[in-house]
Amino acid sequence: MKDMLIGVDLAKNVFQLHGASMTGDVKYRKKLSRGQFFRFMSEQPSALVVMEAWARELVKLGHAVKLIAPQYVRPFVKRQKNDATDAEAIVIAARQPEMRFVEPKTADQQARAVLFRARERIVHQRTELVNALRAVLYEYGQVIPQGIGHIKRIEAIVENAEIGLPELVQEECRDLLAQIGEKTARIEKKAKKLAELSRQSETARRLQTMPGVGPLIALAVEAFAPAMQSFRCGRDFAAWLGLVPRQFSSGGKERLGRVSKAGQADIRRLLILGAMARVSWAGRKPPAQGSWLSRMLAKKPRMLVAIALANKMARKIWAMLTKQEDYRDPALAVAA
Repeated sequence: MKDMLIGVDLAKNVFQLHGASMTGDVKYRKKLSRGQFFRFMSEQPSALVVMEAWARELVKLGHAVKLIAPQYVRPFVKRQKNDATDAEAIVIAARQPEMRFVEPKTADQQARAVLFRARERIVHQRTELVNALRAVLYEYGQVIPQGIGHIKRIEAIVENAEIGLPELVQEECRDLLAQIGEKTARIEKKAKKLAELSRQSETARRLQTMPGVGPLIALAVEAFAPAMQSFRCGRDFAAWLGLVPRQFSSGGKERLGRVSKAGQADIRRLLILGAMARVSWAGRKPPAQGSWLSRMLAKKPRMLVAIALANKMARKIWAMLTKQEDYRDPALAVAA
């Protein structure tokens, strides 16, 4: 269908192209501006374009696009690193038969990702403001634990005349509290929007039937994860998320380290938080005797159990989405 392979190295203002045949014969090397790049690609016959980002715009021009992760390109860079050798390395990497490519996101996925990341950005900004407020009060001997849950205590300290904070400090603290309140209102507004989107999506509704999975996790899977059919099994999806140990094996001897953290950080973090919530709840309401969670909590540290549970949750998410089924409680299945 297409006998040309075009590698594109993206920079801020320039695009480096490396055109080659499927057998590796170099056809051209070009350095184009953003406007020149789209004009040039619109005039080219349909080709297979490999790049590290941007897919939908070139698909509209009739090209087939594959996205490749930068870490898979790095081993094919020859000696000196520059835009031209990077573009050539992309072409060489794309010709490898066993190469893995990144699934391009749809416009809807990208929109959900933008909303999700917007909320995360405001949360980080609020955390920065809270830490700044704690630092100011610490200078006057008022030590407040970390966390937004202590904001009422901070407000009481600022307004307490017996503590004797200078007027300028009180004004600055009130200003920081006002900014924190504004950020909190924006976070709640975006959280409501995310919850509304989760109710509109059948996939998000299905995922929330699993204990420990809420609207944020469900929408994160929808926004950031590729189609589950691209993974051979649930373990591959868990490995893609970075929820498996790093291997340092050699000579037939297995050496396993900490979790790799090699995959999608947003989904991995939220799954671990959801697993920690289930582990914490198990401390108040013990799980069924003889269940996997009960056996793990009896012999392993809580954080290790949470990581293992997050791994199991990832594998179950893969099964639920590939089979188009809601969550089934193993205890109820055994009883039936």
